[in-house]
Amino acid sequence: MKVVRTPSELAARPRAVALGTFDGVHLGHRRVLDAALSTAPELAPTVVTFWPHPRVVLGNDVGLLTTLERRLELLDEAGVAETLVVEFTLELAQMEPQAFVDELLRPIGTELVVAGTDFRFGQGRRGDLETIEGFGLAVRRVELVPGISSSAIRGLLAKGDVEGASRLLGRPAEVEGTVVAGDARGGTLGYPTANLRIDPAFLVPAYGIYAGWAAGHRAAVSIGTNPHYGGRERRVEAFLLDFEGDLYGERLIVELWRRLRDERAFASEEELVAQITRDVEETRSAQRSV
Repeated sequence: MKVVRTPSELAARPRAVALGTFDGVHLGHRRVLDAALSTAPELAPTVVTFWPHPRVVLGNDVGLLTTLERRLELLDEAGVAETLVVEFTLELAQMEPQAFVDELLRPIGTELVVAGTDFRFGQGRRGDLETIEGFGLAVRRVELVPGISSSAIRGLLAKGDVEGASRLLGRPAEVEGTVVAGDARGGTLGYPTANLRIDPAFLVPAYGIYAGWAAGHRAAVSIGTNPHYGGRERRVEAFLLDFEGDLYGERLIVELWRRLRDERAFASEEELVAQITRDVEETRSAQRSV
């Protein structure tokens, strides 16, 4: 997929533009993308999306579902060939709707704009699809999917319901980060873990132990503070089953298939190891639900 940062980097040709933030690229977003993709070959399906997240720029605490890199990968997997990433700034938020259309959409040849019925843009969020239509572009309104939204997914993840979140995403819930050095305590217990450094802007599911997948291997994942050792700092650690190698410094995407249990302290280290062994066996038999 071709990714550009300014309209001038895309050739002006007849396009169907899917317009939105697309945080998480969930099933509701997929309906918008599919509507744009269905116009080919008469129109070139194109995504125009925003980074940073508009609500973050406007001072809200959002809890993002995907990094920009992951969002672009998911758009690529959906079949999108070209994406314009527009830097969202306070100035862009104050842009008049007419200027938004003239500066971002017309220069790339937009003929059709596809978006959810709740899409708003421009100063005071005064612009909508009817506004765009009034400026001479065709629009296609995609009805919202009842119950599916980025906010609903955030709520499920905050409760640890990764299976429910996965059903709305149409794919497993994920955490993504860079593997960094940890306490190396897992190795001494026989279960070495990859410790993830995760940008604080991104949502991490509720504390607990999860079964999932990472780097081509099943993974038993701990999210929490390691209460058995009196920890206070949140850690995200993944034990990759049947894995040998060094992941330090690597970007790692961890799928979360099922929540196994709460984290807790144990009476002894032997009890802890016995429980980890059971967690690993449950992980070995866990199934990817979507």
